[in-house]
Amino acid sequence: MLNTRIDQKISFEGDELVIKNTFDATTAIKDAEFARENSANSFGSDYKLVGNIDASMVTNWLKQAGKTWADTDAVEDVIKRNLQNGEFAKFRVWDGKW
Repeated sequence: MLNTRIDQKISFEGDELVIKNTFDATTAIKDAEFARENSANSFGSDYKLVGNIDASMVTNWLKQAGKTWADTDAVEDVIKRNLQNGEFAKFRVWDGKW
């Protein structure tokens, strides 16, 4: 898997250790754009590539929502809500409804 982390800063806030990671999403955006142009997401097909999202991005979304990877229903909901958000539209491949 491609490591997209470009920076990591470690600091202390009081008694807490804070680790801030910065990621580059350029590769994921380019992959989603390529998939939009070349995938067979046609009407009636059984397979839909909905989006191209890095696992580190999903991890951040889950932290913001207060969910964990173990709660698979919550993971699905968090991904769905964030992909429907216009802020992350560049990561969507399929613009249909689900």
